[in-house]
Amino acid sequence: MSQPLFGLVPAGQSVIVTPTSTPTPTSFLYAVSSLGKPSTHIVVFLLPGIELPEGTAAAIYLVTPAGPGQTEPNSKFLGGIGPGKDSAIFKVGSNGQENIVIGVSVEDASSVLSRLADQSRESEDAKSAALTLMSVAQKQQPSTLVLAQRIIENAFNFLASFSGTAGPNQVEVVPLKAFEDWWRKFEGRIRSDPGFLERNG
Repeated sequence: MSQPLFGLVPAGQSVIVTPTSTPTPTSFLYAVSSLGKPSTHIVVFLLPGIELPEGTAAAIYLVTPAGPGQTEPNSKFLGGIGPGKDSAIFKVGSNGQENIVIGVSVEDASSVLSRLADQSRESEDAKSAALTLMSVAQKQQPSTLVLAQRIIENAFNFLASFSGTAGPNQVEVVPLKAFEDWWRKFEGRIRSDPGFLERNG
């Protein structure tokens, strides 16, 4: 595996095909300079004409420096490429770092697939949790239409007792003072108990 196997394209930059270092014959590190701004996405692909050994796939990692008390750098699994999927775009959370290191390791395909499945489950779990939170929030927070209906209902119930008739056609009317009284009372209730409309189910 002495010839270049992979290409990387950081967002807005030129393709990189030469690894910065090769820790083992099947693992490659690519130092990516951000050219002044943190990297956000990166494309990793197999170079034209390259086929990985049978039963293998390439695992892609974001490599970060070792923390206090650690001897080895940290590797975050981003995903994989291989037969049937020669390229992929990865989101790299660079934590504001301008320069990042991408690791590409040729590994057993079943191991890479297993981690991809775990990653997919975690993503689905996160999506499910977000949908659940949205559903709960929607149940707890009435829509603008519902709030408007409750305000109108409150006004109607208050003003109904003040209605009377006027004119030759006996048109039903409500004194303006009654509306002013309702508004004053309603505003006071909102000030003292802002959530009363939300609870008015």
